Amino acid sequence: MDKTGKLILVPTPIGNLQDITLRAIEALKNADMILAEDTRVSLKLLQHLEIEKRLVSHHKFNEHKTVNTIVQQIEMGSLVALISDAGTPAISDPGFLLVRACVENNIEVECLPGPTALIPALAVSGLPTEKFVFEGFLPQKKGRQTRLKFLAEEERTIILYESPFRLVKALNQLATFFGEDRQTCVCRELSKLFEEVKRGTLKELEDYYTQHPPKGEIVIVVGGKKAK
Repeated sequence: MDKTGKLILVPTPIGNLQDITLRAIEALKNADMILAEDTRVSLKLLQHLEIEKRLVSHHKFNEHKTVNTIVQQIEMGSLVALISDAGTPAISDPGFLLVRACVENNIEVECLPGPTALIPALAVSGLPTEKFVFEGFLPQKKGRQTRLKFLAEEERTIILYESPFRLVKALNQLATFFGEDRQTCVCRELSKLFEEVKRGTLKELEDYYTQHPPKGEIVIVVGGKKAK
């Protein structure tokens, strides 16, 4: 019987390695090939799990070139697992192009449930959770102010990813467009040893992180505009 190929998206821990699921471990063990955003980062995880598999680099700088080759391998029966450095593939990480190509070629795509930074940050923020919008990373230059102006009118809770090096600038810009008193939560290093959750107004958090330069992965959760 011919082997049926498939693409499986495997979420990996955003910090604590104990957050890997049993299904994720099984998928990685069964895969013929593992696509990794950074093979050096992924190798550490696989060594921790005692899994030896063929690792292939698949990141935002080469995914346009590699998609067709990967699709062909899956069509020939390969079980391919896609992982990113941390969290769920395709969520502010490489993966969308490959998933779309597989869908267009009637290839089965499966995504396992697992770690992602945005949901824990939202849940712990203390801000409304029944409706929210995930923006990922804001444009760094072109279109940034236009996007901020648009989001200033958003009534749902807003979730953003940001670099620690740009956090203070981002909080300052958010305060400019949203108002200094908008309630906000900054989550840093979620699930890691030095996890930190700070809540307050945009101005208060800007002042705090100006005095305490942050390190690590950052999630910003901003309350929506009050409905009239």
